[in-house]
Amino acid sequence: MPLSTLRNARIDFLRGVAIACVLVLHFTLAFGLLRSPLGDLLGPAAIKAIAFNGNYGVTIFFVISGYLITSGILLRWGSLRGIDVSSFYWMRAARILPSLLLALAIIVLLGLLDVPFFNNGDARPPLPASYFGVALLSILTFWHNVLMQSAGYFNYCLNVYWSLSVEEMFYLALPLLCLALRRTWLVAAVCVAAIVIGPYYRSMHADNEIYFMYGYFACFDAIAIGCLTALLAPRLVLSPHAKRALRVIAGFALPLIYLRGIAGHEMFGFSLIALAAAGILLGSHGEKGPGWTTGWLAAPLRWAGRHSYELYLFHIIVLAAMRNVVTKAELTYAMRLPWLCLFIALSAIAAMLVSRYVSEPANAALRGWYRRRKAGIGQQPRRV
Repeated sequence: MPLSTLRNARIDFLRGVAIACVLVLHFTLAFGLLRSPLGDLLGPAAIKAIAFNGNYGVTIFFVISGYLITSGILLRWGSLRGIDVSSFYWMRAARILPSLLLALAIIVLLGLLDVPFFNNGDARPPLPASYFGVALLSILTFWHNVLMQSAGYFNYCLNVYWSLSVEEMFYLALPLLCLALRRTWLVAAVCVAAIVIGPYYRSMHADNEIYFMYGYFACFDAIAIGCLTALLAPRLVLSPHAKRALRVIAGFALPLIYLRGIAGHEMFGFSLIALAAAGILLGSHGEKGPGWTTGWLAAPLRWAGRHSYELYLFHIIVLAAMRNVVTKAELTYAMRLPWLCLFIALSAIAAMLVSRYVSEPANAALRGWYRRRKAGIGQQPRRV
């Protein structure tokens, strides 16, 4: 199945909005935007609402991911129980690992050289370079968020990869659930259970963000909402006008929930932002017609959505490098917005280069090798 089969400009736009929220959050934490022309224009309350709720962007990513992965399974294998587990895992690895390994290699190399913001200096006291072994193992085996629950924020760059652990742990379990349960309604019931558990788990850990934002059960509900949206979308017959109305309602709800903030809404805030994102996905399902999110003005965000994985991996490397050039205290009022623009530009360039020369060719090569292997092509004939 070609990637273009699942490509949807409206979903790319939503994913672009999500990664933009993450980038603005991390830049603001590193350099601040309150003391800038933008801060004077919008005011402290608006800057804080826009920037410091960026983790909602990760929740939107989770919903989109659950929707696309489940839609891909249905399109490729016809049903959840028809999934080819080995093929699913290989395709996930082919997409994720090449650029991830490159990002980890850069971070570890600079960390071993004790370059600030690449080393383990965020911990108090700083952790030794040998801790990279545990950190890498946790990232590559999808329990980095659990490691952070004991080690805290110990590495500036590696800290952001907690969300990859959440997402891939879910997808490690999903194919096995599909095969074990066999029936779609049973898989849907597990998703409903995750949706119910999520708010309860977050309410039990509302005083610790590493738990209520990064824990498996704090995040599985958003992915589950995406999965259920993918199961519902083909069965729900909506007219183009109804889909447009759903997109408009959900599109208005999303920023309202976002700007209301995370603080004080730890229990249901993430659930509501996920449901709003799901409404947009449901209203975008199968829609190919023009709209303002598909026009040229929205093209930069759609591009960011198509390159969101590479932006996610490499923006933090760019930001760590920039923090070694100038500190937050040294960055002047007049330079904050140009510095933000430079950060976005360098992150985009890095994402474009990694996508073109690493992610896409490696993904195609690994998937091609696997298809040939399954088909028996390329095997050496047995000599008699």
